[in-house]
Amino acid sequence: MTMGALLLLPAGVTAAAPTAAASSATVSERAVSWTPHVLDGAVKDILRIGDTVVVAGDFNRVADADRARTHTRRNLFAFKHGTGEILRGFVPSVSGQVNSLAEGPDGTVVIGGHFSAVNGSASRGLARLSLADGRTDREFDAVLDDGTAYRLASDGRDLYVGGSFSGINGSARHGVAKLDIDDGEVDTGFDTRIEEQRRGQLRVQDLALSPAGDRLVINGTFTRVDGHDRYQIAMLDAGDGSVTPWSTSAFEPECDYSRMQTYMRRMDFSPDGSYFAVVTAGGPTVKPGLCKSVTRFENTDRPGARPTWSNLTGGDSLYSVEVTGSAVYVGGHQRWMDNEDGAHNAGPGSVEREGIAAVDPRTGRALPWNPGRSRGHGVEALHATDDGLYVGSDTERLADTYHGRLGMFPTT
Repeated sequence: MTMGALLLLPAGVTAAAPTAAASSATVSERAVSWTPHVLDGAVKDILRIGDTVVVAGDFNRVADADRARTHTRRNLFAFKHGTGEILRGFVPSVSGQVNSLAEGPDGTVVIGGHFSAVNGSASRGLARLSLADGRTDREFDAVLDDGTAYRLASDGRDLYVGGSFSGINGSARHGVAKLDIDDGEVDTGFDTRIEEQRRGQLRVQDLALSPAGDRLVINGTFTRVDGHDRYQIAMLDAGDGSVTPWSTSAFEPECDYSRMQTYMRRMDFSPDGSYFAVVTAGGPTVKPGLCKSVTRFENTDRPGARPTWSNLTGGDSLYSVEVTGSAVYVGGHQRWMDNEDGAHNAGPGSVEREGIAAVDPRTGRALPWNPGRSRGHGVEALHATDDGLYVGSDTERLADTYHGRLGMFPTT
């Protein structure tokens, strides 16, 4: 959960309280009624900028909260926080799936994903758009040489990009890069080398920037970074990309994930930056290790770091995580939490948590919060704001109410 600096927004996009999620209150189990509905495909990311909420993914149609009107919106749309009003002026044309969003300067949003054109012009994997009218901001001219952008993060000055690419703007960068968020120029002083993938492509699956902007955690298929052993996860100096002393062997054990290149999924820092949480997926077989789990690590320079705690689902993947002051929220297609002894069944001490859950940041045990949702593939987008938690998925039941692939739980 990385928040850009508060910037001037265009007419029609009003500034709101910063979307930091340091609240000590948990969110309600009842979702608000005013969010729009995504009628097909899946939501991959959600970002609130001022009073505007941008939704990214792989979809074609959205509907107003009352479902009275349907709108064509391919892979990207925006609405007003608090009312759900779909912004009619924001209708960019994106040729493929949008995976990630980051706040840009002067009322813009940066998008990253698997696309080749935006608004009719070639723009592979990256683009910056005006929130006022959806037009491409030509001052930002970064494009991937190849591959896909999986995750973006920004501190308001710099943009970090993780993915499967081998270069940006003709500058060789393998899987991770740092750009000037104003013009998209590659930072040549940030040159991290990821190496020796466990399988498939060499890539960064996810990245998370610390609230202070000094640490960048990356995960993916790699096993070495800049010549150091780093099994699927590494912590970098966000300034120059150098590897910090922090390391862990927690993700060395094999996981049954024959249909995926890595079982690593989303990560997020706590609001105070003292720790971060990681969620993982996996294949059909339950194996020892941290497959299908959420795990807390402290933000230190300690080599050989061990997890502070882990919470396993007992056989179901987790895809998203969002850390607030009161909870570590996780989403996927899980049936249970606290299920270390389960093997696609409810083991001793497990609790039912259908597709979404919250765990205690101190103990790692499941909190009572249990709204439930239709499991489907799972929740891939969680976004905490100062007044609630947005949820994006590929299903339509959230807290026993119809919410087409998108919902928001207000802070209690």
